[in-house]
Formats: sequence, structure tokens, C-alpha cells
Amino acid sequence: MSDLQAIILTGGRAARLDGIPKALVRLEGATLLERAVHAARAAGAADIIIVGPAMDPAPDRVRWVREAPAFSGPAAALHAAMSTAAEDAAWTLVLAVDLIRPAEAVARLMADRELWPADTDGVCLGDASSRPQWLTGLYRTAALARGAASLDDEGRDQPVRQIMAELAIAVVRAPDDVVADIDTWQDLQDAGAVAPRAEKEDDR
Repeated sequence: MSDLQAIILTGGRAARLDGIPKALVRLEGATLLERAVHAARAAGAADIIIVGPAMDPAPDRVRWVREAPAFSGPAAALHAAMSTAAEDAAWTLVLAVDLIRPAEAVARLMADRELWPADTDGVCLGDASSRPQWLTGLYRTAALARGAASLDDEGRDQPVRQIMAELAIAVVRAPDDVVADIDTWQDLQDAGAVAPRAEKEDDR
């Protein structure tokens, strides 16, 4: 689908993981960032914007932006990304980098896109209680841009739901393993993932 672009958010503090860069956590032979980028590309994303500090190693053919100031929250990150996003891409895929199964999440988001009512601005996955996971979503670019532009102070320290407040977003409940992410050391262990520092120590 050539009318798709993607935004991947990587710039959180990861406080419950002692500040390690989640994007460089490795799972099944690839970093979480590589897995998210691969899922977006497999869905047909022609342009991929990564919000967060540039990293090495990094995937090819991506664009990096950063919210200002750094660590001012995911709403500010989305605002920064949308300020550079392609207006002619009809759809924007939004992913948090810490998803454990980004390919499965993206597949669910893309599956029924053609069946959405014309007045639906997007869809995001929900957990078992149908709580919206805004950062696992597929949105009409014009609607997402409109929501981001409505934020005061460029979204600094505001919740993502403020972007979505005036939009018609469908929430699709998904199995827990599809929306699971890595927020804590226990999450990392349960997923069988390896933290960057642990990996370096193991290689010594």
C-alpha cells in the first residue's frame, strides 16, 4: 500500500528499565527498532519517521526527528513527526518501539481498513479491557495532523488522548500478546529479550 507512512516513537526515558534505550533491546535476533521498522515496511510504508535520538546501528532509509524539548512526551513526539510527515500519504501508521510483536499488531490494524466507514478517522488496538493503545494505531493522515495541530504548546507533557479527543477512532480489542510491550525488567525477561548492556557484557 503506497499511500502509507509510519511513525515509530522511541524517545521515552524507560525509567522502569533504568534508562536503557528500548529501541536497542534485542529479541529473536533483531532490535525492537528493527522489528518495528520491518513491520511497517512489510505493510507498505514508503516513508518511516523515527522520533527519538538517532541510534547506531540504525535501520536504513528512515528519517529521524525529535520532540523539543527531549522527553516531553508522546504527544509532543507525534506533533514533531506530523510537522515533517508527508501530506500526500493517506494513512499514517503509529507504533511504539517497545511492542513485542509489531508484525502481528500491524497485521490486525491493516486487515479491515477497506471496510471502515468513510467518517472513521482511524483505528487503534485495545487491550483485553478495550483500553485504547493510541500508539498502536492506523490513522487517516489528515485527521492525525488536525489532532496534532490542535495541541497547545506543541503537545509538551500532554497525553496522546488529547490528539484523539475530537477524532472518530475505533478501538479494536486484541489479544494481550499482540499489544504487549516491554516496560519493565520482568516484561523483558518474560519476552526472552536482551538488554543492550547485558548483551555487551555477554559478548566480552
